[in-house]
Amino acid sequence: MIKVGIVGYGYWGKNLVRNFNALDTCDLVYVCEKNASLAEKCTKLYPNIKVVSDYAILLNDDTVDAIVIATPVDTHYPLSKAALLAGKHVLVEKPLTSSLAEAEELLELASSNNLLLMVDHTFLYTGAVQYMKKMVDNDAIGRLQYIDSTRINLGLFQHDVNVLWDLAAHDISICLHLMGKDPLSVDAIGVSHTANEIENIAYLTLKFEDNLIAHFNCSWISPVKIRQMLIGGDKKMILFNDNEPTEKIKIYDTGYEAKTDEDRTRILVDYRTGDINVPKIESTEALSLMASDFINCIETG
Repeated sequence: MIKVGIVGYGYWGKNLVRNFNALDTCDLVYVCEKNASLAEKCTKLYPNIKVVSDYAILLNDDTVDAIVIATPVDTHYPLSKAALLAGKHVLVEKPLTSSLAEAEELLELASSNNLLLMVDHTFLYTGAVQYMKKMVDNDAIGRLQYIDSTRINLGLFQHDVNVLWDLAAHDISICLHLMGKDPLSVDAIGVSHTANEIENIAYLTLKFEDNLIAHFNCSWISPVKIRQMLIGGDKKMILFNDNEPTEKIKIYDTGYEAKTDEDRTRILVDYRTGDINVPKIESTEALSLMASDFINCIETG
């Protein structure tokens, strides 16, 4: 059985501990947490897990197969590198590192040592995103034309990465997963309203072939919390609202399928929309599926 250690029992780490501990395909043996108060909480909840403050204990234990890293972004690179050098498979929270050079070094290190290096893009395992992926792959919405994403809130300012690195990573992962292709160009603009000069509001545009475009609006300084994505096809359009507890996806029928250039011209002056469909979405916790996939990938390659 795969033996796992988790580094960090903070905001996201506690969710990872809960899910990995519940899996019957692995054995969560360690949690590494330097904060004494958090470590104490973990010990009380999970007396079966060894809670330690020294990362070297995980690295030097030859029985540990994999390490999961849920710490601030600026620690991802050194902690991941140390784990890979110690022969451990690694799962790390997004973003992988705070620079391209560091990410490429980790990728090469993992590849040369035949180790798994995985980034936790949890949204890809949600029922909503998996449903949308099936619709796109089955040509149910027609030819993809655009993705327009808004992820804003009056929220947690990160000390080491800007709002795009913090928030847009989610939506970029969804966008690239749905499209199955890389962009031809990337444009980004942002501003900082704080002394540390880290951008707290930013806009990102990705352009693809075939006039396909994706736009992302990210902010930490919005008075309202919006988690919304529009996926437009020439047959149907999808509204993905992650704030909705039940009706996360609504599918809008254009009410008119263009077959010729003349038809497409007519659509421009015909604002009639068709039916709205609200599908039932699988409600299994995405983080559990992600954790299970990580273990499965280690076992099967």
